[in-house]
Amino acid sequence: MKAAGPVELGEGKSSAPRAGVNRGMAILDFILRILAFIGTLASAISMATTNETLPFFTQFIRFRAEYNDLPTFTFFVVANGVVSAYLLFSLPFSIFNIVRSKAQNIIILLIILDTAMLGLLTAAASAAAAIVYLAHRGNVRTNWFAICQQYNSFCERISGSLIGSFIGVVLLMLLILLSAVALSRHK
Repeated sequence: MKAAGPVELGEGKSSAPRAGVNRGMAILDFILRILAFIGTLASAISMATTNETLPFFTQFIRFRAEYNDLPTFTFFVVANGVVSAYLLFSLPFSIFNIVRSKAQNIIILLIILDTAMLGLLTAAASAAAAIVYLAHRGNVRTNWFAICQQYNSFCERISGSLIGSFIGVVLLMLLILLSAVALSRHK
């Protein structure tokens, strides 16, 4: 049997830098979740509080545009609200990942749920984007007229709401990629 020789410094794998990188990725995950929460919540609130009233010939006849006049915008508000609530409730899991960076099951759960929320948010934002496009441009062949010349502030708010929602979509994509990289680093 051979006796083991002295171990030199620098030999073997060091887990300290890897743990630091994993903790940094977990902190970035937490920050991205907060930013996505803010974006989706702001989008839901902005769309849900959007309305504009235009006076017509007299004081008694008025035209009003509200988000709930279109079911697509209602779906948009609900979807952004659901994703906001999910992101808020996922924050404790993200904090747990910061404290215990070796918890693989939580990362897998977050990847699955983040992907589901990404699908929901993408569907809602895309459907609302189509309606916002029609509001701005109209469609002459189907006699859908652009309403943004009359309802300018309404269109500005719904367009701004879309921007916040698409920022949430991008942040969810980054969260999924970050979680996948963190999971692959555990092996």
